[in-house]
Amino acid sequence: MLAHRGLFRIPSRMNLDIAWVRAQFPAFDQPSLQGQAFFENAGGSYTCRHVIDRLHRFYTERKVQPYAPYDASRIGGEEMDEAQIRLAAMLGVKTHELSFGPSTTQNVYVLAQAVRRWIKPGQSIVVTNQDHEANSGPWRRLADEGVSVLEWQINPETGELHLDDLAKLLEQDVALVCFPHCSNVVGAINDVAAITALSKSAGARVCVDGVSYAPHGFPDVGALGPDVYLFSSYKTYGPHQGIMVIREDWGFELPNQGHHFNGDMLYKRFTPAGPDHAQIAASAGMADYFDAMSAHHGGGTGAAAARLSHDLMRDHEVTLALPLLDYVAAKNSVRLIGPTDAARRAPTVTMALETNAEDAAAALAPHGIMAGGGDFYAQRPLAAVGVDLDKGVLRVSFVHYTTKAEVDALMVALDQVL
Repeated sequence: MLAHRGLFRIPSRMNLDIAWVRAQFPAFDQPSLQGQAFFENAGGSYTCRHVIDRLHRFYTERKVQPYAPYDASRIGGEEMDEAQIRLAAMLGVKTHELSFGPSTTQNVYVLAQAVRRWIKPGQSIVVTNQDHEANSGPWRRLADEGVSVLEWQINPETGELHLDDLAKLLEQDVALVCFPHCSNVVGAINDVAAITALSKSAGARVCVDGVSYAPHGFPDVGALGPDVYLFSSYKTYGPHQGIMVIREDWGFELPNQGHHFNGDMLYKRFTPAGPDHAQIAASAGMADYFDAMSAHHGGGTGAAAARLSHDLMRDHEVTLALPLLDYVAAKNSVRLIGPTDAARRAPTVTMALETNAEDAAAALAPHGIMAGGGDFYAQRPLAAVGVDLDKGVLRVSFVHYTTKAEVDALMVALDQVL
Protein backbone atom coordinates (compact mmCIF):
# COMPACT_ATOMS: atom_id res chain seq x y z
CA MET A 1 0.00 0.00 0.00
CA LEU A 2 1.26 3.45 -0.84
CA ALA A 3 0.89 6.01 1.90
CA HIS A 4 -0.35 9.58 1.41
CA ARG A 5 -1.15 11.48 4.62
CA GLY A 6 -0.36 8.19 6.32
CA LEU A 7 -2.94 6.44 4.10
CA PHE A 8 -2.34 6.23 0.36
CA ARG A 9 0.36 8.29 -1.31
CA ILE A 10 -0.25 10.09 -4.57
CA PRO A 11 3.06 10.60 -6.42
CA SER A 12 4.18 14.22 -6.11
CA ARG A 13 5.27 14.21 -9.77
CA MET A 14 8.45 16.12 -8.99
CA ASN A 15 11.79 15.22 -7.52
CA LEU A 16 12.98 16.43 -4.15
CA ASP A 17 15.81 18.95 -4.54
CA ILE A 18 18.27 17.12 -2.31
CA ALA A 19 20.93 19.86 -2.59
CA TRP A 20 18.44 22.43 -1.29
CA VAL A 21 17.34 20.07 1.51
CA ARG A 22 20.86 19.43 2.77
CA ALA A 23 21.59 23.17 2.75
CA GLN A 24 18.87 23.53 5.41
CA PHE A 25 20.80 21.34 7.88
CA PRO A 26 23.93 22.82 9.52
CA ALA A 27 25.18 19.32 10.39
CA PHE A 28 26.17 18.78 6.77
CA ASP A 29 28.53 21.77 6.95
CA GLN A 30 30.40 20.52 10.02
CA PRO A 31 33.99 19.38 9.36
CA SER A 32 33.69 16.62 11.96
CA LEU A 33 30.80 15.05 10.03
CA GLN A 34 32.32 15.23 6.56
CA GLY A 35 32.55 11.78 5.01
CA GLN A 36 30.12 10.37 7.57
CA ALA A 37 26.82 8.93 6.33
CA PHE A 38 24.17 9.08 9.05
CA PHE A 39 22.05 5.91 9.20
CA GLU A 40 20.67 6.08 12.73
CA ASN A 41 17.89 8.55 12.00
CA ALA A 42 15.28 6.32 13.66
CA GLY A 43 16.99 7.23 16.93
CA GLY A 44 16.88 10.96 16.20
CA SER A 45 17.34 13.25 13.23
CA TYR A 46 19.62 16.16 12.48
CA THR A 47 18.01 19.50 13.36
CA CYS A 48 17.06 21.94 10.62
CA ARG A 49 18.44 25.46 10.51
CA HIS A 50 15.02 27.03 11.11
CA VAL A 51 14.67 25.35 14.50
CA ILE A 52 18.24 26.14 15.54
CA ASP A 53 17.79 29.81 14.63
CA ARG A 54 14.56 30.06 16.61
CA LEU A 55 16.05 28.30 19.62
CA HIS A 56 19.08 30.60 19.61
CA ARG A 57 16.87 33.68 19.29
CA PHE A 58 14.64 32.59 22.16
CA TYR A 59 17.55 31.92 24.50
CA THR A 60 19.24 35.21 23.62
CA GLU A 61 16.22 37.53 23.27
CA ARG A 62 13.19 35.95 24.99
CA LYS A 63 14.54 33.91 27.92
CA VAL A 64 12.03 35.25 30.41
CA GLN A 65 8.74 33.94 31.76
CA PRO A 66 6.34 34.21 28.78
CA TYR A 67 2.91 35.84 28.51
CA ALA A 68 3.65 38.91 30.63
CA PRO A 69 2.86 42.35 29.13
CA TYR A 70 6.48 43.50 28.53
CA ASP A 71 7.84 42.91 25.03
CA ALA A 72 10.40 40.13 25.58
CA SER A 73 7.81 38.09 27.50
CA ARG A 74 4.89 38.88 25.20
CA ILE A 75 6.82 37.97 22.05
CA GLY A 76 8.11 34.78 23.65
CA GLY A 77 4.55 33.71 24.40
CA GLU A 78 3.46 34.57 20.88
CA GLU A 79 6.21 32.36 19.47
CA MET A 80 5.06 29.46 21.66
CA ASP A 81 1.49 30.00 20.45
CA GLU A 82 2.73 30.16 16.85
CA ALA A 83 4.27 26.70 17.14
CA GLN A 84 1.02 25.21 18.41
CA ILE A 85 -1.14 26.96 15.81
CA ARG A 86 1.00 26.11 12.80
CA LEU A 87 1.80 22.50 13.71
CA ALA A 88 -1.85 21.76 14.51
CA ALA A 89 -2.83 23.10 11.09
CA MET A 90 -0.22 20.93 9.39
CA LEU A 91 -1.55 17.87 11.23
CA GLY A 92 -5.15 18.67 10.29
CA VAL A 93 -6.47 19.24 13.83
CA LYS A 94 -7.71 22.12 15.97
CA THR A 95 -5.10 24.25 17.70
CA HIS A 96 -6.10 23.27 21.23
CA GLU A 97 -5.95 19.56 20.31
CA LEU A 98 -2.14 19.74 20.11
CA SER A 99 -0.01 19.75 23.24
CA PHE A 100 3.69 19.56 24.06
CA GLY A 101 5.37 17.44 26.71
CA PRO A 102 8.95 16.58 27.67
CA SER A 103 8.88 13.37 25.59
CA THR A 104 6.49 10.95 23.92
CA THR A 105 7.29 8.39 26.63
CA GLN A 106 6.11 10.87 29.26
CA ASN A 107 3.02 11.82 27.24
CA VAL A 108 1.97 8.17 26.95
CA TYR A 109 2.53 7.61 30.66
CA VAL A 110 0.37 10.61 31.63
CA LEU A 111 -2.33 9.53 29.18
CA ALA A 112 -2.32 6.03 30.64
CA GLN A 113 -2.91 7.45 34.12
CA ALA A 114 -5.97 9.28 32.81
CA VAL A 115 -7.26 6.13 31.10
CA ARG A 116 -6.75 4.16 34.32
CA ARG A 117 -9.42 6.31 35.95
CA TRP A 118 -11.64 6.43 32.86
CA ILE A 119 -11.90 2.77 31.83
CA LYS A 120 -14.88 0.81 33.16
CA PRO A 121 -14.64 -2.54 35.00
CA GLY A 122 -14.64 -5.45 32.54
CA GLN A 123 -13.36 -3.39 29.63
CA SER A 124 -10.07 -4.15 27.87
CA ILE A 125 -7.19 -2.31 26.24
CA VAL A 126 -5.59 -3.72 23.08
CA VAL A 127 -1.84 -3.34 22.59
CA THR A 128 0.45 -4.91 20.01
CA ASN A 129 3.74 -6.74 20.22
CA GLN A 130 4.98 -4.65 17.28
CA ASP A 131 5.48 -1.57 19.45
CA HIS A 132 8.45 0.25 20.86
CA GLU A 133 8.26 -0.35 24.61
CA ALA A 134 7.58 3.32 25.37
CA ASN A 135 4.14 3.04 23.79
CA SER A 136 3.28 -0.48 24.88
CA GLY A 137 4.70 -0.51 28.42
CA PRO A 138 2.45 2.07 30.17
CA TRP A 139 -0.67 0.32 28.88
CA ARG A 140 0.60 -3.13 29.83
CA ARG A 141 1.37 -1.97 33.38
CA LEU A 142 -2.32 -1.15 33.88
CA ALA A 143 -2.83 -4.93 34.10
CA ASP A 144 -1.22 -4.71 37.57
CA GLU A 145 -4.24 -2.66 38.62
CA GLY A 146 -6.79 -5.08 37.24
CA VAL A 147 -7.26 -3.70 33.72
CA SER A 148 -7.62 -6.40 31.07
CA VAL A 149 -4.86 -6.00 28.47
CA LEU A 150 -5.16 -7.93 25.20
CA GLU A 151 -2.26 -8.38 22.77
CA TRP A 152 -2.72 -7.98 19.03
CA GLN A 153 0.10 -10.18 17.82
CA ILE A 154 2.24 -9.80 14.72
CA ASN A 155 2.77 -12.50 12.14
CA PRO A 156 5.96 -14.26 13.34
CA GLU A 157 7.24 -14.62 9.78
CA THR A 158 6.64 -11.09 8.48
CA GLY A 159 6.36 -9.01 11.64
CA GLU A 160 3.17 -7.43 10.31
CA LEU A 161 -0.24 -6.89 11.92
CA HIS A 162 -3.44 -8.21 10.34
CA LEU A 163 -6.89 -6.66 10.67
CA ASP A 164 -8.61 -10.04 11.00
CA ASP A 165 -6.71 -10.69 14.22
CA LEU A 166 -7.80 -7.33 15.62
CA ALA A 167 -11.40 -8.00 14.63
CA LYS A 168 -11.39 -11.13 16.82
CA LEU A 169 -10.10 -9.16 19.81
CA LEU A 170 -12.76 -6.50 19.26
CA GLU A 171 -15.46 -9.11 19.87
CA GLN A 172 -14.72 -8.40 23.53
CA ASP A 173 -15.58 -5.13 25.29
CA VAL A 174 -12.56 -3.09 24.18
CA ALA A 175 -12.30 0.50 25.36
CA LEU A 176 -9.01 1.46 23.71
CA VAL A 177 -6.80 0.19 20.86
CA CYS A 178 -3.12 1.25 20.93
CA PHE A 179 -0.79 0.54 18.00
CA PRO A 180 2.11 2.09 16.06
CA HIS A 181 1.79 3.88 12.73
CA CYS A 182 4.92 1.90 11.96
CA SER A 183 7.36 -0.09 14.06
CA ASN A 184 10.89 1.13 14.76
CA VAL A 185 12.27 -2.29 13.77
CA VAL A 186 9.68 -3.91 11.47
CA GLY A 187 9.21 -0.74 9.44
CA ALA A 188 5.85 -1.80 7.97
CA ILE A 189 3.41 1.13 7.63
CA ASN A 190 0.13 0.20 9.26
CA ASP A 191 -3.13 1.39 7.71
CA VAL A 192 -4.13 3.81 10.45
CA ALA A 193 -7.40 4.82 8.80
CA ALA A 194 -8.60 1.22 8.38
CA ILE A 195 -7.55 0.18 11.89
CA THR A 196 -9.17 3.28 13.36
CA ALA A 197 -12.42 2.71 11.47
CA LEU A 198 -12.60 -0.93 12.58
CA SER A 199 -11.85 -0.03 16.19
CA LYS A 200 -14.38 2.79 16.31
CA SER A 201 -17.06 0.57 14.76
CA ALA A 202 -16.62 -1.61 17.86
CA GLY A 203 -16.90 1.41 20.16
CA ALA A 204 -13.21 1.67 21.03
CA ARG A 205 -11.02 4.75 21.24
CA VAL A 206 -7.74 4.75 19.27
CA CYS A 207 -4.22 5.81 20.27
CA VAL A 208 -1.48 5.81 17.60
CA ASP A 209 2.26 5.96 18.23
CA GLY A 210 3.56 7.96 15.28
CA VAL A 211 7.16 8.32 16.46
CA SER A 212 8.59 6.12 13.70
CA TYR A 213 6.35 7.47 10.94
CA ALA A 214 6.30 11.26 11.43
CA PRO A 215 9.98 11.74 10.43
CA HIS A 216 8.95 10.65 6.94
CA GLY A 217 6.29 13.33 6.60
CA PHE A 218 3.61 14.79 8.86
CA PRO A 219 0.39 12.77 8.53
CA ASP A 220 -3.06 14.31 8.23
CA VAL A 221 -4.23 13.15 11.65
CA GLY A 222 -7.64 14.71 11.13
CA ALA A 223 -8.21 12.57 8.02
CA LEU A 224 -6.84 9.41 9.62
CA GLY A 225 -9.27 9.72 12.51
CA PRO A 226 -7.55 8.43 15.69
CA ASP A 227 -8.35 9.96 19.07
CA VAL A 228 -4.67 10.34 19.95
CA TYR A 229 -1.55 10.64 17.79
CA LEU A 230 1.90 11.02 19.34
CA PHE A 231 5.39 11.67 18.01
CA SER A 232 8.76 13.13 19.02
CA SER A 233 9.99 16.36 17.48
CA TYR A 234 13.67 15.47 17.92
CA LYS A 235 13.02 12.85 15.24
CA THR A 236 11.21 15.31 12.97
CA TYR A 237 14.12 17.78 12.63
CA GLY A 238 13.21 19.74 15.75
CA PRO A 239 14.00 20.08 19.47
CA HIS A 240 13.53 17.41 22.13
CA GLN A 241 9.79 17.57 22.74
CA GLY A 242 6.93 15.10 22.71
CA ILE A 243 3.97 16.23 20.61
CA MET A 244 0.53 14.80 21.29
CA VAL A 245 -2.69 15.30 19.39
CA ILE A 246 -5.74 14.43 21.47
CA ARG A 247 -9.13 15.12 19.91
CA GLU A 248 -11.39 17.29 22.01
CA ASP A 249 -14.33 14.91 22.47
CA TRP A 250 -12.21 12.29 24.25
CA GLY A 251 -9.77 14.78 25.75
CA PHE A 252 -12.49 16.43 27.80
CA GLU A 253 -14.01 13.06 28.69
CA LEU A 254 -10.78 11.88 30.30
CA PRO A 255 -9.95 13.14 33.80
CA ASN A 256 -7.68 16.17 34.02
CA GLN A 257 -4.04 15.35 34.79
CA GLY A 258 -2.84 18.95 35.07
CA HIS A 259 -3.40 21.74 37.58
CA HIS A 260 -7.05 22.05 38.58
CA PHE A 261 -7.26 25.61 37.25
CA ASN A 262 -6.14 24.40 33.80
CA GLY A 263 -8.86 21.77 33.51
CA ASP A 264 -10.84 23.71 30.91
CA MET A 265 -7.83 24.02 28.56
CA LEU A 266 -7.43 20.85 26.53
CA TYR A 267 -3.75 21.35 25.68
CA LYS A 268 -2.91 21.69 29.39
CA ARG A 269 -4.98 18.79 30.73
CA PHE A 270 -2.29 16.17 30.02
CA THR A 271 0.86 18.19 30.69
CA PRO A 272 1.31 18.24 34.48
CA ALA A 273 4.93 19.42 34.14
CA GLY A 274 5.76 23.01 33.27
CA PRO A 275 6.35 23.64 29.55
CA ASP A 276 9.83 24.08 28.07
CA HIS A 277 9.25 27.56 26.70
CA ALA A 278 12.26 27.73 24.39
CA GLN A 279 11.82 24.30 22.83
CA ILE A 280 8.12 24.85 22.22
CA ALA A 281 8.80 28.19 20.55
CA ALA A 282 11.57 26.62 18.47
CA SER A 283 9.18 23.90 17.29
CA ALA A 284 7.66 26.48 14.95
CA GLY A 285 10.89 26.05 13.01
CA MET A 286 9.62 22.68 11.81
CA ALA A 287 6.66 24.46 10.23
CA ASP A 288 9.09 27.01 8.75
CA TYR A 289 11.07 24.17 7.20
CA PHE A 290 8.11 22.39 5.64
CA ASP A 291 6.70 25.69 4.37
CA ALA A 292 10.09 26.51 2.82
CA MET A 293 10.36 23.05 1.23
CA SER A 294 6.90 23.42 -0.26
CA ALA A 295 7.61 26.93 -1.55
CA HIS A 296 10.90 25.82 -3.11
CA HIS A 297 9.02 23.10 -5.00
CA GLY A 298 6.18 25.37 -6.10
CA GLY A 299 3.64 24.56 -3.39
CA GLY A 300 1.64 26.41 -0.75
CA THR A 301 1.96 26.88 2.99
CA GLY A 302 0.38 25.39 6.10
CA ALA A 303 -1.59 22.19 5.58
CA ALA A 304 -0.83 22.23 1.84
CA ALA A 305 2.90 22.43 2.62
CA ALA A 306 2.64 19.49 4.98
CA ARG A 307 0.95 17.36 2.34
CA LEU A 308 3.41 18.28 -0.42
CA SER A 309 6.50 17.89 1.76
CA HIS A 310 5.18 14.51 2.94
CA ASP A 311 4.90 13.28 -0.64
CA LEU A 312 8.26 14.70 -1.73
CA MET A 313 9.98 13.09 1.24
CA ARG A 314 8.31 9.71 0.81
CA ASP A 315 8.97 9.57 -2.94
CA HIS A 316 12.65 10.25 -2.35
CA GLU A 317 12.89 7.71 0.47
CA VAL A 318 11.12 4.97 -1.47
CA THR A 319 13.42 5.48 -4.45
CA LEU A 320 16.52 5.17 -2.25
CA ALA A 321 15.14 2.21 -0.30
CA LEU A 322 14.44 0.03 -3.34
CA PRO A 323 18.06 -1.03 -4.10
CA LEU A 324 18.95 -1.32 -0.42
CA LEU A 325 16.05 -3.66 0.32
CA ASP A 326 16.87 -5.76 -2.76
CA TYR A 327 20.48 -5.94 -1.62
CA VAL A 328 19.64 -7.02 1.92
CA ALA A 329 16.98 -9.52 0.83
CA ALA A 330 19.51 -11.21 -1.49
CA LYS A 331 22.17 -11.68 1.20
CA ASN A 332 22.14 -15.23 2.58
CA SER A 333 23.82 -14.25 5.85
CA VAL A 334 21.19 -11.62 6.65
CA ARG A 335 17.50 -11.81 7.52
CA LEU A 336 15.54 -8.69 6.64
CA ILE A 337 12.87 -7.89 9.22
CA GLY A 338 9.63 -6.58 7.69
CA PRO A 339 8.39 -6.05 4.12
CA THR A 340 10.65 -6.08 1.06
CA ASP A 341 8.34 -3.58 -0.69
CA ALA A 342 9.79 -0.09 -0.15
CA ALA A 343 6.41 1.60 -0.66
CA ARG A 344 4.90 -0.34 2.25
CA ARG A 345 7.50 0.52 4.83
CA ALA A 346 9.54 3.32 6.32
CA PRO A 347 13.23 3.37 5.32
CA THR A 348 14.18 1.76 8.61
CA VAL A 349 15.98 -1.40 7.53
CA THR A 350 16.54 -3.94 10.29
CA MET A 351 18.77 -6.96 9.80
CA ALA A 352 19.22 -10.08 11.93
CA LEU A 353 22.80 -11.29 11.46
CA GLU A 354 24.70 -14.46 12.21
CA THR A 355 27.02 -12.38 14.42
CA ASN A 356 26.55 -9.76 17.13
CA ALA A 357 24.81 -6.69 15.69
CA GLU A 358 26.55 -4.14 17.93
CA ASP A 359 29.91 -5.48 16.72
CA ALA A 360 28.72 -5.11 13.13
CA ALA A 361 27.67 -1.49 13.76
CA ALA A 362 31.08 -0.78 15.28
CA ALA A 363 32.78 -2.33 12.25
CA LEU A 364 30.82 -0.01 9.95
CA ALA A 365 32.05 3.13 11.70
CA PRO A 366 35.56 3.14 10.13
CA HIS A 367 33.83 3.04 6.75
CA GLY A 368 32.03 6.30 7.53
CA ILE A 369 28.69 4.63 8.26
CA MET A 370 26.91 5.77 11.44
CA ALA A 371 24.48 2.99 12.38
CA GLY A 372 23.34 1.12 15.47
CA GLY A 373 23.01 -2.41 16.80
CA GLY A 374 20.92 -3.81 19.66
CA ASP A 375 17.21 -4.21 20.40
CA PHE A 376 16.19 -0.52 20.20
CA TYR A 377 13.62 -0.94 23.01
CA ALA A 378 11.75 -3.31 20.70
CA GLN A 379 12.40 -6.61 22.43
CA ARG A 380 8.81 -7.81 22.04
CA PRO A 381 8.60 -7.62 18.21
CA LEU A 382 12.13 -8.94 17.78
CA ALA A 383 11.46 -11.92 20.05
CA ALA A 384 8.15 -12.53 18.29
CA VAL A 385 9.87 -12.90 14.91
CA GLY A 386 12.53 -15.19 16.37
CA VAL A 387 15.50 -12.84 16.73
CA ASP A 388 18.18 -13.82 19.25
CA LEU A 389 18.11 -10.82 21.61
CA ASP A 390 21.65 -11.53 22.75
CA LYS A 391 22.81 -10.83 19.20
CA GLY A 392 20.28 -8.08 18.52
CA VAL A 393 19.78 -6.55 15.10
CA LEU A 394 21.67 -4.13 12.90
CA ARG A 395 19.47 -1.15 12.02
CA VAL A 396 20.20 1.31 9.23
CA SER A 397 17.62 4.06 9.01
CA PHE A 398 17.50 7.09 6.77
CA VAL A 399 15.26 10.02 5.93
CA HIS A 400 14.74 12.47 3.09
CA TYR A 401 18.10 14.25 3.46
CA THR A 402 19.96 11.01 2.75
CA THR A 403 21.54 10.80 -0.72
CA LYS A 404 21.85 7.98 -3.23
CA ALA A 405 25.64 8.18 -2.85
CA GLU A 406 25.30 7.54 0.89
CA VAL A 407 23.09 4.49 0.31
CA ASP A 408 25.59 3.20 -2.24
CA ALA A 409 28.40 3.71 0.29
CA LEU A 410 26.37 1.82 2.88
CA MET A 411 26.00 -1.20 0.61
CA VAL A 412 29.74 -1.19 -0.17
CA ALA A 413 30.52 -1.05 3.54
CA LEU A 414 28.02 -3.82 4.35
CA ASP A 415 29.71 -6.02 1.74
CA GLN A 416 33.01 -5.65 3.56
CA VAL A 417 31.63 -6.00 7.10
CA LEU A 418 29.12 -8.80 6.58
